[in-house]
Amino acid sequence: MKTLYLDLFSGISGDMFMGALLDVGLDYAHLTSELQKLNVEGYHLHVSRGKRAQIEGTKFDVHLGHHAHGHDHDHDHKHEHGHEHEHGHNYAEIKQLILKSGISEWAKAKVIAVFDRVAVAEGKIHGVPAEKVHFHEVGAVDSIIDIAGACIGLEFLGKPRVLASQPIDGTGWIDCAHGRFPVPAPATLEILAARGVALTQCEEPHELITPTGAALLAEFVEAFGPMKNFTPARIGFGLGSRDNPTRPNVLRAILGETGAASEHDWESDTIAVLETNLDDINPEILGHFMETALTAGALDVSYAPLQMKKYRPGFLLTVLCAAAQADRFSELILRETSAFGVRRSMAERRKLRREFLVVRTSFGDVSMKIGKLDGKVLQAAPEFESCRKLAEKEKLPLKQIYEAAMAAWNNAR
Repeated sequence: MKTLYLDLFSGISGDMFMGALLDVGLDYAHLTSELQKLNVEGYHLHVSRGKRAQIEGTKFDVHLGHHAHGHDHDHDHKHEHGHEHEHGHNYAEIKQLILKSGISEWAKAKVIAVFDRVAVAEGKIHGVPAEKVHFHEVGAVDSIIDIAGACIGLEFLGKPRVLASQPIDGTGWIDCAHGRFPVPAPATLEILAARGVALTQCEEPHELITPTGAALLAEFVEAFGPMKNFTPARIGFGLGSRDNPTRPNVLRAILGETGAASEHDWESDTIAVLETNLDDINPEILGHFMETALTAGALDVSYAPLQMKKYRPGFLLTVLCAAAQADRFSELILRETSAFGVRRSMAERRKLRREFLVVRTSFGDVSMKIGKLDGKVLQAAPEFESCRKLAEKEKLPLKQIYEAAMAAWNNAR
């Protein structure tokens, strides 16, 4: 599966991310023509090759028209805060600007999602509604170009799944519009906290992760950790603004493939399997638990009979759920059953590609679920709810509807 892995040993900012995308193959002409569709005036891009700690990479800068000379705010260091600036835009205006632009629908949705993370964090810090959060002039144009550029770039590269190493920030202090703050910057911390991202600080005496960088991570990165079964194809470096004493100030981006290239087109994912053995629970409570768990979004709930210690008959309760929901459902088991503990494991699934289509029977339309592998239909089953509704409406046995649906499907093939 096409994957972009971000190596965050030196943090991430919007411009480092842009430099890295250009370095792994984002076409510059495509980027500029798409950015023009935003109808944002008064800036020009500066893209150059440079070195940090003897590593060559791409440096991406947004120069503002009338700030183009002596453009001195450190790009790694831009803080989009500032209510005291009379110029600029609030988040509601930026959102309108994006919606009215000519970029793709996917890019629009993603740009707004990233901005939303920044605005919600800033709003929380300063006690203003997200819509009213102000991006002063430098911050507004910079952020719009960096964030829109990032989304345009990911789309150009084929919307790879994005993975990253554990994020690392520096220590020390930053100066922003509201005075001095310790690193991590308040907005950076809020954005990562909202997504529940684990953060490590290192001895580098600078800010390494900017709010824009944090918002890009929070929106796009599926999981944080070391590379696993990853085949690199293209490696790029996005350069930060200064040379850092303890580490190269670069963002390494690696475009490649995760997982062994399968010869099949099946879908794969990872789910959590939660289990507990119960020998002292009223079956009525178990019935209620099943209903509660399925309503709460469990993928499946099952019971199997079990012979347990002290010669007691019992049950093995198994809950399947999305990996990210494992804690939530573990808690549900502990609260709602007599369990004192829950075993957890992660299981990889392989799934047929699914399609839903409607077949016509003499009694009415029935929805069918089709499972395909490599373009061939392997499974076809009438949808239970669809059959049940029709059986009730026509006052017919459920199996008669099932049989009619299967017959209609076989005739249609």
